[in-house]
Amino acid sequence: MFKRFLDYVEIRTKITSIFAFLITIALLVYRGQPIKWGLTLLFFASMFLFDLTTTAINNYIDTKNNHQTLQFERRKALIIIYVLFTISAGLGLYLAILTDIVIFLVGGLCFLCGVFYTYGPVPISRQPLGEVMSGVFYGLLIPFLLLYINLPAGTFLDLNVNFQTISLELQVVPIISLLLFSIAPFSTTANIMLANNICDLEKDIAVKRHTLPYYIGKKALYLFAGLYYLTYLATIVMVITGILSPISLLSLVTIIPVQKNINIFFKKQDKASTFLMAIKNYIIIMGVNSLMIFISAFVA
Repeated sequence: MFKRFLDYVEIRTKITSIFAFLITIALLVYRGQPIKWGLTLLFFASMFLFDLTTTAINNYIDTKNNHQTLQFERRKALIIIYVLFTISAGLGLYLAILTDIVIFLVGGLCFLCGVFYTYGPVPISRQPLGEVMSGVFYGLLIPFLLLYINLPAGTFLDLNVNFQTISLELQVVPIISLLLFSIAPFSTTANIMLANNICDLEKDIAVKRHTLPYYIGKKALYLFAGLYYLTYLATIVMVITGILSPISLLSLVTIIPVQKNINIFFKKQDKASTFLMAIKNYIIIMGVNSLMIFISAFVA
C-alpha cells in the first residue's frame, strides 16, 4: 500500500521542491545567517506535503478525464487528497501564526494556485501558463518564503495593515538579488514542464489542452535550451555582484553534460526516452550549484 501511495503522489518528482529548499539553505549557510530550524522545518513539512497534494489532485483529475486506473479506489484516493491537504494547510496556517501576514498571503497564494493547477473550469495545466507558474512557485516563492522566515524583518519588504491604511515598502536591491538567485530553480523547473508538454503535444491537442508548445511550436525547443543558458549567465552575474563566491563559477563546467542532454532532446522529443534529459539537467544544475554554495560557506 505504501508503494502505491508513493506512486500516487509521484514521489520521484519531488526533487523540484527539495532542491529549491536545499539551495536556499545553502545560501543562508554561506551568508552566515542563523537558521530558525523550528520555523524552517515547519515550512518544509507544509511545502512538501502540499507538493504531494497537488500531484495527487493532478493524478485524480487526469485519470478521471482519461479513463485511466488510479493506484487506489477513487474514494480512497480522494480521502488521501483531503488528508494531505488538511495537514499541509494546518501546518501552513500555524507557520503564518508564528510569523506574519506576508507568510499567510504568499503561502495562501501558493495553495490556491496548486489546487487550481488541475482543478476548476479552466485549469492552469490546460493553459500556456504551466511553465511560468511552476517556475515561479517552485523556483521563486520557495526561496523567498524560506529566506523571509530566516532573514531579519524588513530585508525584502515591510507590509503594514490596519483598519485605515495598507502600506508596502519594497527593498529593491535584496529583491533583485532574490530574482537573480531564483533564475536557476525557476528555469530548470520550468524546463521539466516544458519538456513534458513538448513530448505530450499531440496528445494534449487531442484533448483540447493548449499548452505553451501549442502556441509557439518549434520555438519551444529554443526556449528549452535558452532557459538553461540563462542559469549560467545568472551565476556569472551573481559572482560579479558579490551575491555568490567565485567558487560558484566552477558550476559552469556543467554546461558540458547539460549541452549533451539538450542535443539529445533536440533530436527526439519522446516521453519514454528523452524527457528524462530535463530531469537530468535539473539534477546536474541544481545539485552542483547547491554544492558549490555549501563549499563556499566553509572555504570563504
